[in-house]
Amino acid sequence: MDLLTPELGLFFWTLVAFIAVFLILRKFAWGPILDSLGEREKGIADSIATAERVKEEMSQLKSENEKLMTQAREERSVMLREAKEMKERIVNEAKEQAKTEANKIIVDAQQQIQQQKMAALTEVKNEIGALAVEVASKIIRKQLSDADGQQAYMELLAEDIKLN
Repeated sequence: MDLLTPELGLFFWTLVAFIAVFLILRKFAWGPILDSLGEREKGIADSIATAERVKEEMSQLKSENEKLMTQAREERSVMLREAKEMKERIVNEAKEQAKTEANKIIVDAQQQIQQQKMAALTEVKNEIGALAVEVASKIIRKQLSDADGQQAYMELLAEDIKLN
């Protein structure tokens, strides 16, 4: 039983040693340990706050990026629509210009055809007139070859002159 109950002197010196070690540890070890734990806690809190801030910034950047992408898509669709309208306008203008040029060519061709037709008709009339004069002159020569024919022709001319 003596082994289980300590003596008063051993108890006292153990208590003094414990208190001395406790005070030494408190002064030199616990302060720096608690300070380092506090700094570590503060560092962890700062890291968490920084991570939250970075997370918010990333979400904000993501939303801005989505806005920019949406805006870029809208601008692209506007540009494509404008390009399509411009293409259609240019094609329509080219068609209209081609139609007007074709109509102009057709009108010019019709005028040339009409002019050539009129020239051909005039030439045919002149040839017919020349042939008629030649035939008439041959007929008149034959009729005027004798004296009776000449006399009848002179009387006919005289009557025409009197009527005029």
